[in-house]
Amino acid sequence: MSVERCKVEDLDPQEAAGELERLARLIAHHDRLYHQLDAPELDDGEYDALRRRNDAIEERFPDLVRPDSPAFRIGAAPVEAFGKVTHSVPMLSLDNAMNAGDVEEFLARIRRFLNMPVDMPVDIAAEPKIDGLSCALRYEDGFLVRGATRGDGTTGEDITANVRTIFDIPQRLTGEAPSLLEVRGEIFMRHDDFRVLNRRREDEGESVFANPRNAAAGSVRQLDSRVTASRRLRFFAYGWGEADPAIDGKYSDFLTLLERIGFRVNPLRHVCSSAQELVDYHGEIGVQRHALGYDIDGVVLKVDDIALQRRLGFVGRAPRWAIAHKFPAERAQTRVHEICIQVGRTGALTPVAELEPVTVGGVVVARATLHNQDYIEEKDIRVGDLVAIQRAGDVIPQVVEVLLDQRPDDAMAFAFPDHCPECGSLAIRPEGEAVRRCTGGLVCPAQLIERLRHFVSREAFDIEGLGRKQVPQLVDAGLVREPADIFRLVRDPDKLAQLEALDGWAARKVQKLVKALNERRHIGLDRVIYGLGIRFVGETNARLLARHYGSLDGWRSAMLRVAAGDGEAHAELADIDGIGPRIVEALREFFVEERNIAVLDALTGELDVEAVTVGGGGETPFSGKTVVFTGSLGTMSRAEAKARAETLGAKVAGSVSKKTDYVIIGAEAGSKAKKAAELGVAVLSEAEWLEMAGAT
Repeated sequence: MSVERCKVEDLDPQEAAGELERLARLIAHHDRLYHQLDAPELDDGEYDALRRRNDAIEERFPDLVRPDSPAFRIGAAPVEAFGKVTHSVPMLSLDNAMNAGDVEEFLARIRRFLNMPVDMPVDIAAEPKIDGLSCALRYEDGFLVRGATRGDGTTGEDITANVRTIFDIPQRLTGEAPSLLEVRGEIFMRHDDFRVLNRRREDEGESVFANPRNAAAGSVRQLDSRVTASRRLRFFAYGWGEADPAIDGKYSDFLTLLERIGFRVNPLRHVCSSAQELVDYHGEIGVQRHALGYDIDGVVLKVDDIALQRRLGFVGRAPRWAIAHKFPAERAQTRVHEICIQVGRTGALTPVAELEPVTVGGVVVARATLHNQDYIEEKDIRVGDLVAIQRAGDVIPQVVEVLLDQRPDDAMAFAFPDHCPECGSLAIRPEGEAVRRCTGGLVCPAQLIERLRHFVSREAFDIEGLGRKQVPQLVDAGLVREPADIFRLVRDPDKLAQLEALDGWAARKVQKLVKALNERRHIGLDRVIYGLGIRFVGETNARLLARHYGSLDGWRSAMLRVAAGDGEAHAELADIDGIGPRIVEALREFFVEERNIAVLDALTGELDVEAVTVGGGGETPFSGKTVVFTGSLGTMSRAEAKARAETLGAKVAGSVSKKTDYVIIGAEAGSKAKKAAELGVAVLSEAEWLEMAGAT
């Protein structure tokens, strides 16, 4: 009698292991036929018999349960919380193109960076941009071992149990897959499955989801994976993170590989060779958009040659070799009920329209930004007006037009305040700026709350359990007045008891916050700099500063010298490639104020701030060195040369000083080469630079 016909109680362990392997492969095959290809070969009874046999063998031999067991598809018992996953290769975001001109400039930037002729074709792989939840799936020796959310790009949440329930995600890869492969893609929900889910929730008296993306995100982040399994989620694969052996060749060929090893890849992908082809493709997908059965918000464009992707690298949090060509924002009409003022963390007074709720692009919108005083006056926006609104980039609602022919007689013009509505301080409009700002600083409760919200945000300290709702609670209860107070809570039993008594809090939630705070005491310098909320200092600039100065002490002492008027320190700061005059002045203003220094010192006294390690790992001839490029390079653009120097651990400066280690000179080198000679700075020819950089 063959093993597959043998009764479960008659199997020995070796036979059971073999039968479980056969069933795992067979059930996965039929799952793919049914869920992905809509071409089932078995009726429901035959399929159910296979699963019942698998379940019975696993029950008798629990030690033999396989990592690709079909049982994982139905979910498992709830977990207490998601674990954290650090992405070995960061999951970064994409810059946006909003029109044909942006697409042309995207291609032009690629050619400039790579020193290509302006008319040289560049193959670009284009595919629909799924509006879902990004996910990374790690496979070792062909088996799924972990699934994680994108999170902040560096750290995500472990959702392995949940992704195992998604039939589009193979538990085991087929064919020739790399021994280590992290597949990246988008989890989403089709429109028909979304409607079924919302009808079920209505019948059960539960709130409905606003749109399929929210439904997919909420389903993936269930602590009980059985809930995830009950909702039909889908997955399109589109990329990779870590891989061994490395992925080479064409990106379009990699997508074909993904299909061969078991993934669904969007069938509408196409390779284009010109800006016009890309614009035409975008238009074609836009026409098909509403008939696809799932949400997309644009088209993703990627350089097809993976070797060129590596040369192009990244700038900030986005690749130079990819961009999202978004669809035009969807519009709707609604009524302005009121105009109110929000005070931001830098004191900016931003007018916001309170609207009659309306659905725009699948999202209910009740508020929209009016930007500033000039915007209101230019469009003559009044309370009571019927207006057209749109979600810019399908994200931020804004009023774009007043329907003047339908203006009611009692529509009221808005008088912009000259005092802060939160603290009463004078609100001034600096010459040459469009924004009016409160002068109250940290005495202004709105600025305090917004600064603390920024501090705990995902891009800054990313403190789990503290968000837009919780920060005002802590401030109003007198528990927090500055960033350091958040970390001091851990050591104050009385304040923790107060926190536990607040609405929405309990002992367990407080314990989780304490755990999260202790985890975030060890943090990178760039996050500390960004978290301070210094005007004009965003994530990219914070990383530039952290990279240049290396340590908290190095950055702090340098900024104090800048504030004290030290010309050399000022010149060094201004000379950092990417740091402009506005940022220099904002840093000087921040460190001139003694109260800001006290806030910084109190905070860092609670932290273990990591020193910055530059370069791609290992020592190079340029590790920790300051380099300056001058003249025209023949083999690569100046931008590519700077990017390569930074990957080798160098600091790239814009001018020559006694702190410069190397000056790399190209054709027609000018005053910088002369100054290098005067200061005795080492000078490298382009050929010498290429040899030392390993780029020959």
